[in-house]
Amino acid sequence: MPRRPRRHQRFKSWPITFSPFGRALARMGSISMPKRRSESIENNTPSSASNGFIKHPLDEKPEGSESSDGEFDGVVQADFAFFDPKPNDFHGVKTLLQTYLDVEEWDLSGFVDLILEQTTVGTVVKVEDDEDEGVFALVTALNLWRYREQRCIIKLKDFLLVKASQEKGIADQLRLLLGEQAHNVGLLVSQRVVNLPPQLLPPLYDSLFNEVSWATEDEPTEDLRNSFRFKHYVILSKIYKHKNAEQKRKLSDDSVEEIVYVKPEDEIFHKLSLWSFCFPLRTQQPAPHELKNYRAMGLIMAVEADKIPSFRQELGSLINET
Repeated sequence: MPRRPRRHQRFKSWPITFSPFGRALARMGSISMPKRRSESIENNTPSSASNGFIKHPLDEKPEGSESSDGEFDGVVQADFAFFDPKPNDFHGVKTLLQTYLDVEEWDLSGFVDLILEQTTVGTVVKVEDDEDEGVFALVTALNLWRYREQRCIIKLKDFLLVKASQEKGIADQLRLLLGEQAHNVGLLVSQRVVNLPPQLLPPLYDSLFNEVSWATEDEPTEDLRNSFRFKHYVILSKIYKHKNAEQKRKLSDDSVEEIVYVKPEDEIFHKLSLWSFCFPLRTQQPAPHELKNYRAMGLIMAVEADKIPSFRQELGSLINET
């Protein structure tokens, strides 16, 4: 496993064009790109993911020349970079996670604190010179046993178990992962703005899983090192499922997608998962025309850690193809 590089590492610049469908999804996100940046911008950002600087310039070219909601017009160039979480990221991370447990009332602030306190494993994506220090993406993995006594984790476990209660067989497996097997279970948390450039995804997940591996060797105590020896990851995400999915499956109708994945990597996680199930979301968000026949659903997956190399390979291939 390569160690953390100490020299500057740059990525090439990619042109990004959003489809009308992609723009519709972006408008549905809980966060949009800062509207005050309506002109062309160019930013350079240091990155702590490599103990140096990782720049990620890109040209973003939304379709159309007019915008009715104040979103970007024309060409926008920005350099995104990876940072270790820090206390100043509290509000940005909390905003990203606002609907993580749907409309459930829970200790979200405590959950954010856990994420920000774990600096050896976890990454936030930001743009340099942004006065608001906006957080555009977050990825981390929290050991469910290590934080088992935290109010936020207790509530999160209860939430997952309630959602799984109607799933035959799965509820018992989930209960094991959240209970006696939790020593080796990581809660993989990945939230971001919907229109984040997809080319950031492979290095973002590479950073996460490399840090997990390094932590098993570099953490100062044996307990901490062991806490990152994950055998399973539990993932809570969001998809859009066709309202007539069951009928469409019976009729073998492939003309439309049964599931629309908001995050492309979720399709890979879903395929590799040991088990998964969906549940309806109560979060109220206006649906764009492109999703009029779909309903927002929560997706809970369990992925074996042994599948992560396959995930990383498939994610890289997927992004290269697009």
